[in-house]
Amino acid sequence: MFALDGRTPPVVFRAGMGANEDLEAAASLFENAANELELAARHCRTAAGHTREREIPRGAAHAWAAHGHVLRAAALLEEQARMHAEKSNPDPG
Repeated sequence: MFALDGRTPPVVFRAGMGANEDLEAAASLFENAANELELAARHCRTAAGHTREREIPRGAAHAWAAHGHVLRAAALLEEQARMHAEKSNPDPG
């Protein structure tokens, strides 16, 4: 279970690493994922325009690029989830 009683369990930080460094690493991953998703959105809008103009190959190329950016964002979020899994205490007792 991720949330207990509607609350997120506390995160236990590794010895030798400060909370600020861990939090900054997470924040950086989130920002990078957001940047990838913003690029994906731009490519989707471009793909829509090309498709409306019956420029199907160009539209498809931008749609494919959008998908690539979504995959990159997912990989970044997956990396952060793994980082969280390493530090999260399953028994906060």
